[in-house]
Amino acid sequence: MSNAFVNKKADLTSTDATTLYTVPSATTAVVKSILVSEDSNNADTITVTITDTDDAVFNLFVTKAISAKGTSELLSQPLVAEESEVIKVTAATANRLHVILSALEIKPREVT
Repeated sequence: MSNAFVNKKADLTSTDATTLYTVPSATTAVVKSILVSEDSNNADTITVTITDTDDAVFNLFVTKAISAKGTSELLSQPLVAEESEVIKVTAATANRLHVILSALEIKPREVT
């Protein structure tokens, strides 16, 4: 198997759902961390979802509180995401939250 660590970042400048990470084709991702920081000195909330390949949306966190000038680690355990699944984040208020996702991408070993 071919493994690669990746990180994806988003500055949530709107209240629209923002795609943070899409698992590449022929890949399984082990999401190790989702960090959220608030930089405006105002507490806020974030919603995090994962969309599967059938376009079904599942909530990971709904209006999760983030303290003013605070940083929160959302995951207490790794999250496995499969090929083409999409993790989206939505801020309650624009221009307050930054998000960083760290994952291990695992691709099947090619046999030659």
